[in-house]
Amino acid sequence: MVATPDIWREDFRHPGAWDRSYAPLSVPQMFSDSAARNPDAYLADFMGRKYSYADVRSAVNRVACGLQRMGYGKGDHIGLFLPNVPHYLAAYYGIMKTGATAVNFSPLYTATELAHQVEDSGTRLLFTLSASALFPTALEVMENSSLDRLVVGSVGGALPFAKSLLYGLFRRKDYVRLPKREDVIPFSRLIDNDGHVERVSLDPRKDIALLQYTGGTTGRPKGAMLTHQNITANARQVNDLDPDQEAEDRILGVLPFFHVFANACVLNRTVVRGGEIVMLPRFNAAQALKTIARTKVTALPGVPTMYTALLDHPKTPTTDFSSLRMCISGGAPLPIETKAKFEEITGAKLVEGYGLTESAGVVSTNPYEGENKTGSIGQPCAATIVKLIDKEDPTQPAGEGEPGEIVIAGPQVMQGYWNRPDADERAFVDGFLRTGDVGTIDEDGYIFIVDRLKDMIAVSGFKVFPSQVEDVLYTHPEVKEALVIGVPDAYTGERPKAFVTLARGAAATGDMLTQWLNAQLGKHERVTAVVIRDELPKTMIGKLDRKALRAEESASS
Repeated sequence: MVATPDIWREDFRHPGAWDRSYAPLSVPQMFSDSAARNPDAYLADFMGRKYSYADVRSAVNRVACGLQRMGYGKGDHIGLFLPNVPHYLAAYYGIMKTGATAVNFSPLYTATELAHQVEDSGTRLLFTLSASALFPTALEVMENSSLDRLVVGSVGGALPFAKSLLYGLFRRKDYVRLPKREDVIPFSRLIDNDGHVERVSLDPRKDIALLQYTGGTTGRPKGAMLTHQNITANARQVNDLDPDQEAEDRILGVLPFFHVFANACVLNRTVVRGGEIVMLPRFNAAQALKTIARTKVTALPGVPTMYTALLDHPKTPTTDFSSLRMCISGGAPLPIETKAKFEEITGAKLVEGYGLTESAGVVSTNPYEGENKTGSIGQPCAATIVKLIDKEDPTQPAGEGEPGEIVIAGPQVMQGYWNRPDADERAFVDGFLRTGDVGTIDEDGYIFIVDRLKDMIAVSGFKVFPSQVEDVLYTHPEVKEALVIGVPDAYTGERPKAFVTLARGAAATGDMLTQWLNAQLGKHERVTAVVIRDELPKTMIGKLDRKALRAEESASS
């Protein structure tokens, strides 16, 4: 069918009306409003130490004051090379309060990767930690790039708003002494001020709050330009999905803040709500389970591999999950079996959603209450239009009843890519953002992703969607994870090949799985082999990485 907004105007399964609007709002104003409403409420719990909204507001103001005194402000790009630590909260909102643009960098980047994005973004100052895994990389990049300065948080020291900040996280050998040089500034020195911030005029719809890098559908990483309104609108859209706005709100913040999923669903959504983030610097199933039991979190956003790891942990059956109201899965398709098993064990609702870096986070999700359709990414958020266009000719709508490329429009959609007008031309069609995902929309306005355009495998001219083959693999009781890619074939051009990991105690062999799988597939979908591996490659946020698997397979052939 061809979707129109009337579907969601008439039958919107999320709370409220689909066609509502979101008033312009800057990120600093969003934070200030929440801090003013309840300054004594807790915003963060880090390794058992709690910080109120007033605590973080003070730190934000002192970061902004320190940056302004060094001459930074509107037009400058300031980077965050940090894991999930309280420094991130102060720096993120402090940067934006000066009118400068924040740039997120993964703390897993090598010096080469970091240097490329620093240069591409024009980042002048970089926040990091004195951890041996971070500081030497940042210093190397500064010495070989246009970076002016580093601001470095102390791993072992104390901050006025967070004494013994990282206790238990790093051992003494895991951090380094800072060199005495003018361009390496301790975080404690930056915030040693009265917190007076010169007022900056911001246009939420035009001023860029965040450069968020993405691989996009093709090519090298590109910086998505997200305005203040893109970020705050999406935070409000995500918060509006919750039918119980008065319920206690405490979210497990283990997804990395530098990634758009956590930036939208954990950080900014929680600030809009006035809730609390229980922060963990990295995902570890045992630590996550202990933290859930200790803090009684009410929400757990994650990627499918995270839920799989929790299900596999021996402590899961004895963990108290009774506080959990809602769990949100994104980043990759959620296997049906994982959803069912997690809900059975925990008693919590696990809903699947969908988003993009270019959409500031979230586009759609299944309703928190009401019908969740198997294999669907749900209905769009409020004020978001989703359409299908022809896979071959983007100027035409998809044929009636045919899958098409998903395109979106809404207040959360980016302004474009930083310094990449060529990429902008390919990314938009008639004002809609092209996602590169192929999908369908049913009569109830639920969206289903078939696959990504670039992932389709061409077998003798027929299009094979790897996710459909993976769906069959996930029905086997001994298959834990699955990825399918196309491999060269002299006769058909390409053939699907499957790679899996197995559940504990599984006895299946690759040949057994190949025979079992191919018996259930059409002629062109049949795989050349099912390869059993100890692990499959994953991205920095833990989702299965098809691109890395292709590279590994190509290198070994």
